[in-house]
Amino acid sequence: MKRFLLFLLILASSTSLKAQIQVGNDSLSIDYGNPQSYEIGGVVIVGTKFLDEAVLINISGLSVGDTIDVPGDKISKAIENLWKQGLFTDVKIIASRVFGKRIFFEIRLLERPRLSTFNFKGVSKSEADKIREKINLGDKVVTDNLLSTTKNTVRNFYVEKGYMNAEVTIVNVRDTLFVNREKLTIIVDKKSRVKVEKIEFSGNTFFSDNKLKRAMKDTKEKKWWKIFTSSKFLDEKYQEDKIKIVAAYADKGYRDAHIAFDSVYQSSPARVNIVVKVEEGHQYFFRNISWLGNTKHTSQELSTILGIKKGDIYDQSVLDQRLFMSQNGRDVSSLYMDDGYLFFSVTPVEVNVENDSIDFEMRIYEGKQARINKVTVTGNVKTNDRVIMREIRTLPGQLFSRADIIRTQRELAQLGYFDQEKLGVNPIPNPANGTVDIEYTVEEKPSDQLELSGGYGANQLVGTLGLSFNNFSAGNIFKKGAWRPLPSGGGQKLSLRAQTNGKYYQSYSASFTEPWLGGKKPNSFSVSIFHSIQTSGSSSSESSQQQIKISGISVGLGKRLKKPDDYFSIFHEVSYQYYTLQNYGGTFLFSNGVSNNLSFQESISRNSIDAPIYPRTGSQLSLTLQLTPPYSLFNNVNYSTASDAVKYKFIEYHKWKFSSSWFTKLAGNLVLNTKIQYGFLGLYNRSLGASPFERFYLGGDGLSGFSLDGREIIALRGYENNSVTPQNSSGSQIGGTIFDKYTLELRYPVSLNPSATIYFLCFAEAGNSWLKFKEFNPFSSKRSIGSGIRIFLPVFGILGLDYGYGFDPILNYSDANKGHFHFSIGQQF
Repeated sequence: MKRFLLFLLILASSTSLKAQIQVGNDSLSIDYGNPQSYEIGGVVIVGTKFLDEAVLINISGLSVGDTIDVPGDKISKAIENLWKQGLFTDVKIIASRVFGKRIFFEIRLLERPRLSTFNFKGVSKSEADKIREKINLGDKVVTDNLLSTTKNTVRNFYVEKGYMNAEVTIVNVRDTLFVNREKLTIIVDKKSRVKVEKIEFSGNTFFSDNKLKRAMKDTKEKKWWKIFTSSKFLDEKYQEDKIKIVAAYADKGYRDAHIAFDSVYQSSPARVNIVVKVEEGHQYFFRNISWLGNTKHTSQELSTILGIKKGDIYDQSVLDQRLFMSQNGRDVSSLYMDDGYLFFSVTPVEVNVENDSIDFEMRIYEGKQARINKVTVTGNVKTNDRVIMREIRTLPGQLFSRADIIRTQRELAQLGYFDQEKLGVNPIPNPANGTVDIEYTVEEKPSDQLELSGGYGANQLVGTLGLSFNNFSAGNIFKKGAWRPLPSGGGQKLSLRAQTNGKYYQSYSASFTEPWLGGKKPNSFSVSIFHSIQTSGSSSSESSQQQIKISGISVGLGKRLKKPDDYFSIFHEVSYQYYTLQNYGGTFLFSNGVSNNLSFQESISRNSIDAPIYPRTGSQLSLTLQLTPPYSLFNNVNYSTASDAVKYKFIEYHKWKFSSSWFTKLAGNLVLNTKIQYGFLGLYNRSLGASPFERFYLGGDGLSGFSLDGREIIALRGYENNSVTPQNSSGSQIGGTIFDKYTLELRYPVSLNPSATIYFLCFAEAGNSWLKFKEFNPFSSKRSIGSGIRIFLPVFGILGLDYGYGFDPILNYSDANKGHFHFSIGQQF
């Protein structure tokens, strides 16, 4: 059969490469003046390796069964559609055969090369790692768009870091190891970081230049004394700072203020100058405010909540805050939403602007009260639903309350099982039936902790290993598959701790806490046991061996109170310690014998802080009374002639402690912590004197050494450990019976990530301890200042390092004050 070949050359609009249609069949005659119609009998793709053939046929627009004119525009359009994808270096459409009025096509394509590898030049390894995440180059086709996008992304990465003049070049070469593959080399010339040399303002009369510069939080002039302030120029931050300038004017009533003109120009390759022209306009004031649509509350009540009076400077941010989003919950929306009015809305409308005064009409839509329908929790994997649900204050059937939602989020954060920054709530209103579903979202974080620390005390190095399982589940102990590595999710706490320095000292303790005894009410139950032994290091068979053994147990019950408010709780505890002394002198008032310490403790506390790791608001208050029976009133012992072993066989005392810690948000996440602590150890019988046990030892990091006699070791940074403590005539520390401590601490976070919460602090502290109450003088304190850092790691708890400088000398301790570094683990000062 005689065949002929007809080539139709079509040039794509964006390239000089050839594209052909090839038609062959001796029964096909082409008359360009009289096109013939054919039915497409089939379309196949030839030459592709990575692309989906069905998608390419669809892009071409040639579909089986369609009617096509030969010659005609559909072939040209098909080639154009394929060229537009930018994936090919050659496109041909061939009419492979014709049977009667049916025509069959082959689309022959030559793919662009794909990326095999890429590398960087002129960048550090850490920068390269970050850029890789942004450009996301994988097994992709090397197109002009890919190269352009990659180049812009890399350049923007450096522009965002202040390198405005950064240049990026991409070199692509064929990879000879693979067929149709290319390698890319991304070459970066960062040049110098561009900084702000000068900022000039004009048109400003109300604000000085310096105040406007302070309003610009991220765009700062380069000055030699600004060692902690970055002066790099970032266009994105500069645009945000221009908005902050306008906002600063709006806060003072200049609502028409705007930036009429600004310019950024380079004064040198590494410096820019900024010129900003401001048009301030007039200052405005609030005048008359009326209410419309309110039936639940009177206009006077709403005006009191709003707190804006006639003649106050007009401030849109204050108006919005008082209407919608006051941090203390005293705003008009909260007033309604805390009473179930979920569908409430208020719209402030300017009804009259006269000279410098504005009249407002507050148009209210109260709607109906909404009741809670369903409450769900999502995101918890390990923690049981019941552990979360028992802390939730929004219950089905109750009226909707925004305050209850906020309180619920606070209670969930206090559990310590979830990332406090990612706690979320999603109210789903159902206006048709007046109900709302509430979904709480949580993200679990590691909550178990490992304590691994060392301390130096009594001329000995002491090591500590402790494990705290803060989301333990005793109910799953016998459940198969629950040991991963321990049963968890029940909200209970199990702690194990061991401390030793070898043969001289060993201590073991264990405790268990159930925060919801019985599972229905927030009544806590706790039990703990411990045993410790300290010796002189000699064999127990030697008569000269010095030894003290202490064993103890305590049982406690706690209850969350509803009055004065439900931030209060009360705790009752009974504890017993048994002391056995053998040739043990120096620390106690007797060397041989036994001593019993049976005590009862009552503690009332209030905790309203918003988060356990980095609190921003709220307070912690605690008042504790611990007392023993007054044995000396009924044991008929003559203490004037009795030996020390007889005197202290049964320890008696009453011990009072008070602490107060307040957190105040100053600006953003900058927080001031103000703390006060007092302690007093009282006696029942003057002839017996104060108890040698349970005394206060003040000074240092609060960790070093070990407790043998119930002593409380209290930190006071800037001084040696336990140095701010009363001494006897030989210079040995014997503990105080009364102490005070005052702390001011300014905190600012570097990271609030739950895997590593980090914040810096600076502090001022003062405190002292005394042997007798009559010596107590709250104005005679040992003072110090310093700074430090805290790092919270879920496994270890809070790690701290502080440097404190003590101003006041200590008797018999020439170096007790001055400068000291302090390390802490698992505690806050």
